[in-house]
Amino acid sequence: MSKRKLLIHEVFKQAREESGKDTKNGLAAYLWSYFEDKLDFKISDKTFSRYYETFIEKAGDTNIEPLKQDKLSQYIGYKDFADFSRTFVKKDEAANKTTVKISVDKDEESLTEKLSNIIINITNEQHFKMPEFIKQNGLGIMEIILVISLVTGNVVFSNSGKATPQGFLSGFDSQPVKECMYWDENEYKLADCKDKNPLLDLKPLNSDRMKFFKRITRKDTLTVENALGKTWYSKYYGEVEFFTGDGTDPNNGRELRKSTPFIIDKYAGKPEDSLQIEQ
Repeated sequence: MSKRKLLIHEVFKQAREESGKDTKNGLAAYLWSYFEDKLDFKISDKTFSRYYETFIEKAGDTNIEPLKQDKLSQYIGYKDFADFSRTFVKKDEAANKTTVKISVDKDEESLTEKLSNIIINITNEQHFKMPEFIKQNGLGIMEIILVISLVTGNVVFSNSGKATPQGFLSGFDSQPVKECMYWDENEYKLADCKDKNPLLDLKPLNSDRMKFFKRITRKDTLTVENALGKTWYSKYYGEVEFFTGDGTDPNNGRELRKSTPFIIDKYAGKPEDSLQIEQ
């Protein structure tokens, strides 16, 4: 599967999780609104519908403008399309990884002892082969690591099985590991547990909560058909907010309740122009 096709699949997958929608037009309308409101970038709902038809329904492929590819990549958390193409690995592609384990004799100096359990996961669409000149010259451990990082351009270091950020020698924990999260109005975001900002209500990281629990910012896109059984709500001083998961409203601490047809019809619903999109 091409990286472009993977990108579109991931975009619609995330849109489905965020919006609770599962129809082509519903997802297209959600993405069109999100990109215009949040990313200040216009991609029409008709364009998103064409992407859905071509890449998902027909399992085909077509060119996408480079700037649009970059924005689509940013939507799912990447810097641009080049970053997505270089670092994204689909779960069923795990078999294409090559793992190289480097062991060091016990009598080496302390620095090399720290490196003795480093495992290098090399993600590359080509088969990795140890360059011949390394075999012939017997390079030291630091030289081998440097060569591998230069050859592949995509090395992930893990020390004693602990996941760390990508980059050269990142196994030395040069960056703080973010193991907490905080609510940022519409969704949870990662944070350093040692962050002293009094405005952040830090909680232990819950990856499922962080990924799937969000406030629905476009209530007008909800209908009984696409929201019933998939959304929860809180009512506070007459104001109703909808969420994609159960629990409590992080903004006011109110316990969430399952959305009912009455609540959806009264406090969500679609304006006329949105209804025309679905037809």
